[in-house]
Amino acid sequence: MERNYHIPVLLEESVGLLGVESSGTYVDLTFGGGGHSRRILSMLGPEGRLYGFDQDSDTSGNVPPDSRFHYVESNFRFLRGALRLRGVAGVDGILADLGVSSHHFDAVERGFSFRGSAPLDMRMNRRGRMTAADVVNGYDEASLTRVLGDWGELSTPWKVAHCIERARAVSPITTTDALVAAVAPCTPAKEAAKFLTKLFQALRIEVNGEMEALKMALEQSLRILRPGGRLVVISYHSLEDRLVKNFLRSGNFDGRVERDFYGRSETPFALLTRKAVTPSAEELARNPRSRSAKLRAAVKCAAGTEQIETGETIR
Repeated sequence: MERNYHIPVLLEESVGLLGVESSGTYVDLTFGGGGHSRRILSMLGPEGRLYGFDQDSDTSGNVPPDSRFHYVESNFRFLRGALRLRGVAGVDGILADLGVSSHHFDAVERGFSFRGSAPLDMRMNRRGRMTAADVVNGYDEASLTRVLGDWGELSTPWKVAHCIERARAVSPITTTDALVAAVAPCTPAKEAAKFLTKLFQALRIEVNGEMEALKMALEQSLRILRPGGRLVVISYHSLEDRLVKNFLRSGNFDGRVERDFYGRSETPFALLTRKAVTPSAEELARNPRSRSAKLRAAVKCAAGTEQIETGETIR
């Protein structure tokens, strides 16, 4: 099933930066189709362990028949607690491939794509209570404006919110094509696909609480990683990438680097990527959906280690 579920993005680059050791313990925060997990398992020895997180029960069909792999059906916001329940106090590396899998876009009935007609759902975890239809029909115009502006980064979110308000006053908006029709009056003709992508992204992030979950996972990763452990993250839009970039650079989400009495930077990580790694031309040709991917990685510093501006580490 995994071959049809999702094509792993930046596979060689991300697993390479993870620096897998044969006897280490690792976490794949976004198991999905299992592409990254299988590559990690291929590098582990008999004593190695890999924990794969995913809140979508559909992914259980992709679990490899390998005793070293432990499937955790959970949102990665519960990273530390879920590992502690399994007797894991520390890990050597964490990898996260954020965003939406190819499976979610291709499974039209899940409502993640604006192409076709499907219930306006967008829940990653189908046990979740709130759907995109609840947001579209239940949020007031001001709240919709906030969601569309903050999570979709639409240039005129108030206009889009007003279009939705007028359409739902006539009839509830319960399907993806009904939403596309509702916002048609404010959809730019030359950039319709880009506009709708941002609109659907905003609703998906709100439904799944994605930005808060990412913050929680990043903060917990710092606590669960052993000194020398590595954090590797692939993001797909500026909101995610900004959080990841700031956190790896400074240990906080503002990107504010604290300095000691002597002016030396105090940060918990040493950067492994000075700039984001992006897909090669060959990968883009093979998998066009990888075009917006950005990969960043860092290693958790040991006590007494500091990061200097070049991204190198000194003792």
